[in-house]
Amino acid sequence: MEALSRAITSGIAVPYKTTSPLVQSHGLSSLILRKSKSPANHSPISSRISLVRASSIQHSESSASIDLSDPNWKSKYERDFEQRFSIPHITDVFPDAEAIPSTFCLKMRSPTADFSGGYPSDEEWHGYINNKDRVLLKVINYSSPTSAGAVCIDPDCTWIEQWVHRAGPREKIYFRPEKVKAAIVTCGGLCPGLNDVIRHIVITLEIYGVKNVVGIPFGYRGFSDKNLAEMPLSRKVVQNIHLSGGSLLGVSRGGPTVSEIVDSMEERGINMLFVLGGNGTHAGANAIHNECRKRRMKVAVVGVPKTIDNDILHMDKTFGFDTAVEEAQRAINSAYIEAHSAYHGIGVVKLMGRSSGFIAMQASLASGQVDICLIPEVHFNLHGPHGVLKHLKYLIETKGSAVICVAEGAGQSFLENTNAKDASGNKLLGDIGVHIQQETKKYFKEIGVSADVKYIDPTYMIRAVRANASDGILCTVLGQNAVHGAFAGYSGITVGIINTHYAYLPIPEVIAYAKSVDPNSRMWHRCLTSTGQPDFI
Repeated sequence: MEALSRAITSGIAVPYKTTSPLVQSHGLSSLILRKSKSPANHSPISSRISLVRASSIQHSESSASIDLSDPNWKSKYERDFEQRFSIPHITDVFPDAEAIPSTFCLKMRSPTADFSGGYPSDEEWHGYINNKDRVLLKVINYSSPTSAGAVCIDPDCTWIEQWVHRAGPREKIYFRPEKVKAAIVTCGGLCPGLNDVIRHIVITLEIYGVKNVVGIPFGYRGFSDKNLAEMPLSRKVVQNIHLSGGSLLGVSRGGPTVSEIVDSMEERGINMLFVLGGNGTHAGANAIHNECRKRRMKVAVVGVPKTIDNDILHMDKTFGFDTAVEEAQRAINSAYIEAHSAYHGIGVVKLMGRSSGFIAMQASLASGQVDICLIPEVHFNLHGPHGVLKHLKYLIETKGSAVICVAEGAGQSFLENTNAKDASGNKLLGDIGVHIQQETKKYFKEIGVSADVKYIDPTYMIRAVRANASDGILCTVLGQNAVHGAFAGYSGITVGIINTHYAYLPIPEVIAYAKSVDPNSRMWHRCLTSTGQPDFI
């Protein structure tokens, strides 16, 4: 089960990686900043921010070193960025690949009895995307390094244009629909919206004219397990699957080696692969893409980011996140009612978020009933004069009740480290929710104050539900654009929403590390304003 993870780890070079959560959250490239001295009139805060953000960026051998004393540094940076975010295309390996007019057309005037893919039209449709269309990655022009959330390359916060490829249908395509065999695979854990994405990939493939679409059962495992037969998919099969949660195809972690997967694809004649999953799954998709290129196979591998943790780089959000926050809010509301209805009631809610606290933060904001929000990105102490338990005592004395929302990856330093991992190579976490519950009961017993502590863990309830309206729309467009990208000849890409627009990104740039909550961000400060909690250090 760990074979794929090992192959991925050994087979993928991850450029531009930085260990700083502050830099990670903004996706800066690995540049060496050589301008050493700050102006004398910089405030201590400004100096601290400049130092942290410059010194914590790691240099990669594949990245150009940029000297800020060079008058052309800005243009060099922009060229470096454009090169990094260029997306692989079929013609990189097959320069003579034939481009044919697209079979995708939505301007229907009169339906035909023999629907063979695409809609007939008696006039030109002007809905195609030009290959040179771009989406702006960063939209805030910071005027000062001291601005909230600012990440600046130089002391003047020079505006840097960062553009990525706009997603959507192209006028020319590189696959003949009648020769396409498309496969869809869902990996990792469940997430609201999986069925919605599957549904719209299948429907869009049929609109292009593809008649051979299959689902690979139970993640990457389905490529090698002889007991798992591929599932034929059609509009009729997927028509109503979005009305329920889960995945029509099933999910699993880990799987066979990359070579075994590509061998299976060759045997089955698969030349389009749509991979739905998180960072690890996308690392696998990129390894599959590279192996197909190595074997000179004309295959399009396209990812659709799936994680309710919302920890995929560069993207506004991933599908399922809004639904997860909505369901998490229900759990928090239940905890509040339990706590508020009890004498000295304390409600503890543990939410998903291994390394990123987005769900806990957003659900706390949405509910307005959380007194303490704990996330992996912000260190805290349970005990001591400034610890969580001391603040709980204050809340009980002043309010009579309290609600704690904690992300599953928070406070792991308090728990026993077993170094155990799951099939995907993820470290198995200790149960911080149970630990807080137990320590809270113990603390209040020691100080002679009664406390009624209720613990709620809605993890699997949250991720098993169907997508809400917001996620349903997001899934629809992501599924459609995944197919558009494959037919346009792109491979080794993923599709996501960036500044409300849809874009294609090279997979290595979105899996370099997990996106995390910036403790200096406005959003985290909004959460602190809502909870009223102090620093627990």
